[in-house]
Amino acid sequence: MRDAKQSRTREARALWRRQTLLLSLFILLGLGGAAGLNRWLEVNRPPVDPALEEEKLYVTGAAARRMSLGFNGLIADWYWMRSLQYVGRKIIKVQEEHPYGSLMIEDLTPLKLRLLAPLLDTTTTLDPQFLPAYEYGALILPAVSKTDKDEDAIALLKKGIEANPDAWKLYHYLGYIYWQRGTSETVQEEKEQWLRLASEAYGAGAKTPNAPKWMEAMRGQMALQKDDTETARMIYERMYEQADDPQLKRMVELRLLQVISVEQRRVIRNILAGYQERTGRCVSSWMDVAGGLRTAGLNVEASSGAPLDPTESPYRLVKNGCDVDLNPSSKVPYK
Repeated sequence: MRDAKQSRTREARALWRRQTLLLSLFILLGLGGAAGLNRWLEVNRPPVDPALEEEKLYVTGAAARRMSLGFNGLIADWYWMRSLQYVGRKIIKVQEEHPYGSLMIEDLTPLKLRLLAPLLDTTTTLDPQFLPAYEYGALILPAVSKTDKDEDAIALLKKGIEANPDAWKLYHYLGYIYWQRGTSETVQEEKEQWLRLASEAYGAGAKTPNAPKWMEAMRGQMALQKDDTETARMIYERMYEQADDPQLKRMVELRLLQVISVEQRRVIRNILAGYQERTGRCVSSWMDVAGGLRTAGLNVEASSGAPLDPTESPYRLVKNGCDVDLNPSSKVPYK
């Protein structure tokens, strides 16, 4: 009886070993087949568009909100940081690839920031009261692509206004974008349309609680359809005063420097034209008009007589002394 029991036990163990061996063999064959299939797919995979591949990295704002399990604010902060890191890495990459090139603040198309609008949209879907994200998009998105005509920035700000109807700054940024569009249009009807929208945006913002009085003044400026540097300076000065984020403040500061430089170059051109009219020739050096430049209130370099831009970089003479332009080393955004 005992021998029979031991015999059955040995047979069961032998069967278990055979089954284990077969199962292990099947697993090894399966892994080998999967590895081979994966290698074949890697070799024969069609080329992937990096832009499309990049688009798969993030879920939509609505999906992220459903997945956040109530931690919307925390996840919004994460997406906000990813937005800033995304732009920063793109800038570093472009500078590494083109070390002698320069990015213009009004044209960031070389960065190919395809994900910025979705990232900011997700951030503000998770936290609709996240005002810095709307403000950042208002300044960056219009320069990201020259084909969508600021639609991403406008849509983001309208979304922000709907969620924050008392946030006068969002009306300010929306009016600013409309004004930018109006000043860049060449068809008079379209120019008037965009400036009218800018006036309406500033007017709506002026009615919000705690809105500064100058919002109403800006509405009047837009209504008068002024597209001169005086209006631009007023807009950027107000933006600089009200910006809380250091990065936003720096961007607005660059825009303000740009406006000041445009005004300075206008004065310099008038002085150069006056010299040419009096003498019948263009200047041979800045010393020819240094006195006139100082009289006009410009900061002039003592050694060369060259007028200095807002970053104290000397302007350069172009067109054989008949015109002026920024120095390539200047920190003023080119325009």
